[in-house]
Amino acid sequence: MISTLLKEHTKKLHDLVEEKLLSKKIMDRSFDLNDYRYIITQNYNFLNHFEEEVFAQFSTETAKKLQLNKRRKLDFIEKDISLLEIKISNKQLPIFIKKEAEAFGILYVMEGATLGGNIIAKNLSKNLNFSKMTFNYFGCYGDETGFLWKLFKEVLEEKAITSENEDFIRGAKIAYQFLLDQ
Repeated sequence: MISTLLKEHTKKLHDLVEEKLLSKKIMDRSFDLNDYRYIITQNYNFLNHFEEEVFAQFSTETAKKLQLNKRRKLDFIEKDISLLEIKISNKQLPIFIKKEAEAFGILYVMEGATLGGNIIAKNLSKNLNFSKMTFNYFGCYGDETGFLWKLFKEVLEEKAITSENEDFIRGAKIAYQFLLDQ
């Protein structure tokens, strides 16, 4: 299964990104508002860099199967940026996605971040500093989080039958490396 291969081949990068994005502080509740601004900014830079280009790689049929129209997150994170009064720069580097499978690898990281964001929102809501916070980005899928993750994995597995595993893995590694390098 490609989802298992993606997890295995990117575990080290995933762990480094979690460390960079302060997951330990989230779980031990030492996370503060400046930390939150930092991870929102990092996630915004990631989405701003990849979302449009990745989504453009999918055929109409694949986009429909993925329910891609429900997976856009920039509007949600821009609400958080506004509420948190974060100043952002919109500099973008060129993106070269060669195949749909690479786009799937990047989307794997995006969707995994959304799944993890749900956990982050739950943990932060237990932190008194965030008890009144609205988590637009981290709660963007609401009750559909599990359904949309499962649907993504189903379509991913279906597409993996006709594509090279290396292309999916390369896409995921590109996404994780971007998060580490910014």
